[in-house]
Amino acid sequence: MNPSSASLLAERQLVLQVLRSTLQMLAGVVGPHVEIVLHDLDRPESSIVAIANGHVTGRRVGGPVLGGPRQDLGFAAVMQALQDRSAGTPLVLENYPTLAPDGRELRSSTVIFRDSSGQPFASLCSNSDLSGIAAAHACLGQMLGLGGAPAPRGDEPRDLEQVLAQIIHGACPAGVRMTKQHKLDAVRQMQERGVFIVKGGVEKAATALGVTRYTIYNYLEQIRAQGAEE
Repeated sequence: MNPSSASLLAERQLVLQVLRSTLQMLAGVVGPHVEIVLHDLDRPESSIVAIANGHVTGRRVGGPVLGGPRQDLGFAAVMQALQDRSAGTPLVLENYPTLAPDGRELRSSTVIFRDSSGQPFASLCSNSDLSGIAAAHACLGQMLGLGGAPAPRGDEPRDLEQVLAQIIHGACPAGVRMTKQHKLDAVRQMQERGVFIVKGGVEKAATALGVTRYTIYNYLEQIRAQGAEE
């Protein structure tokens, strides 16, 4: 028997409550260079429901799921899990490299939690800032005449509009007359970066590509069909 919507909601709320407590406990034992983030994936526009050491990536409670580290395999895993609901166990990705918004090297780990229907609904992530190690390495290199000064860092948080604009701009090649294939490739890049799971993403992509929102939906159907064939 399939679980009801009410029981799934209660199940998710209980797990999120447990994960909040887990985050609070972890925050007390890790150093200030380790960010721990809890995402509620049902609200991608403001997915961060708890965070410790948010200065690592410049994020805070209420931030969007798209504002995390660059090259985040955890986010890619979320996108894959949203398509494949056949599994019920948490998906764990351990100790993979990412980059902070300002380019600092991080080491990240992610756990994606599913409810009893197989739907991913929460993720708990850690992001360790390696810039201190890099600075020490650079200092030793300077002493030996080998290295340069560490790059400056910035701590300005990025809001959802800025993140969306950067992703969409990056997917659209500048100075190129875009064919249908160019637009299809751009939509594929936007989909992989999660543009279409946030409110207004389809409309912003349509405006950037000079098409209607229905054309974007048509492109997404084509991309899904190609993925099924492969």
